[in-house]
Amino acid sequence: MRFTPRADLKPNSYAYETEPLVSPNGFREYDARWLFGKELNLLGVEAVGLGLGTLIHELGVRPQVVTGHDYRAYSLSIKQALTLGLLEAGCEVLDIGLATTPMSYFAQFALDCPCVAMVTASHNENGWTGVKMGANRPLTFGPDEMARLKAIVLAGSFLRRAGGQYRHIEGMRARYLDDLTKGHRLSRPIKVVAACGNGTAGAFAPEALERIGADVVVMDGELDHTFPKYNPNTEDMKMLHAMAATLKEHGAEIALGFDGDCDRCGVVDDTGEEIFADKVGVLIARDLSSRIPNAKFVADVKSTGIFEIDPVLQRNGAKTEYWKTGHSYMKRHTHDMDATAGFEKSGHYFFRAPIGRGYDDGIVAAIAILEMLDRAGGRSMSQLVSELPKTWGSPTMAPYCPDEKKYDVVAALTEEYQELMRSGQTVLGQKIVRLVTVNGVRVTLQDGTWGLVRASSNKPSLVVVVESPTSEAKMRAMFQDLDQRLSRHPEVGAYDQKI
Repeated sequence: MRFTPRADLKPNSYAYETEPLVSPNGFREYDARWLFGKELNLLGVEAVGLGLGTLIHELGVRPQVVTGHDYRAYSLSIKQALTLGLLEAGCEVLDIGLATTPMSYFAQFALDCPCVAMVTASHNENGWTGVKMGANRPLTFGPDEMARLKAIVLAGSFLRRAGGQYRHIEGMRARYLDDLTKGHRLSRPIKVVAACGNGTAGAFAPEALERIGADVVVMDGELDHTFPKYNPNTEDMKMLHAMAATLKEHGAEIALGFDGDCDRCGVVDDTGEEIFADKVGVLIARDLSSRIPNAKFVADVKSTGIFEIDPVLQRNGAKTEYWKTGHSYMKRHTHDMDATAGFEKSGHYFFRAPIGRGYDDGIVAAIAILEMLDRAGGRSMSQLVSELPKTWGSPTMAPYCPDEKKYDVVAALTEEYQELMRSGQTVLGQKIVRLVTVNGVRVTLQDGTWGLVRASSNKPSLVVVVESPTSEAKMRAMFQDLDQRLSRHPEVGAYDQKI
């Protein structure tokens, strides 16, 4: 194999079959994603495995790695190529077979294995592949580790070592399901739609929910890597609408959806309304903080401001900190803060003891939601949501901005709001009471109205979200303030949608 990967190989050529293809843009902030065949070939996957094994040794971690693969036509072959690279680097590979991403995290604990390399494209469309990696359970790689891996792979600065070993691990699915459901039993058979999108979750989630006593209506539970109806993505409106229709057809109390690798959970209530994970997070935080005094929570910066103003959380002594969007960032900060749970608006839930081990697992979240509903004294999911403080919020909007410009635009806007706060000037006639700048800038005004601008971590755009507990007019005014300031930057283009 050529020592240094290339990014310019064309399929159906001699070079493509004899040299590694690895596109640099596949290395993201906290995992890796490529279009298989166009941006990555099997020799390129082997190079990624060799680079990962080299990095594991460099980090001083025991070179033992759990591997698994999601249900796509090509995932098994990609995992085998990745395994070959890890073996070349002198790693011991523990192969758990077909798995959800959370099952691979679980296997790190069950097998006392420090590292993980899960082959999955998560909720991406068919044709994509990728790897979610970690070397310090329950955490996964962040920007520093990903940048170093990228440097090793693209430079071909691999270090081959002897001692590579391979073991196929039998029975991990049974161990995982036993661990998920042990000690959980609903007091009544809640009727729930388990929507799997024909993804990997279909082999796990329905059985887990049945084991705890739920009356499960399985929706698109057959594994089919062509994803014939819609992409298994819990933020995809096609999937959410299909969940609502199935719920109404079967008279279910709730619909719970799982993305392609089952590390996220989406919720549709008994009326057929989709409930974003941040508001579900507030409900779970209410439930947990009623039983765990002075509980700490983490929410990503796109999440609702209800975490700060909710009277129930305040009465229970609960505290919430807003943090960077992204599963690796949230996982790490929830761990570092010794928080009970972390909630990301996209549907990742990070439960630590006594519920979970700190990693994101859509089935763990689903069980927690059903148990919360079971404890709700007969109230429906829609009733629980109606009891939250009323807010008016926007969808997540994404104005175009080139990758090489977006961080500069966010930095300029951050400085602008910081100067307004320092000088005591007002926005919408109110003082700024809080700025969160860990991930872009989140501006909160005196009445709780807030707006966020951050750079997208995976595409050439900004991310804009606004919310107000006062009125829809205040929410729209907050958007106008942000949009007006952004319009002064000519590099900011059209929105994918506007309120």
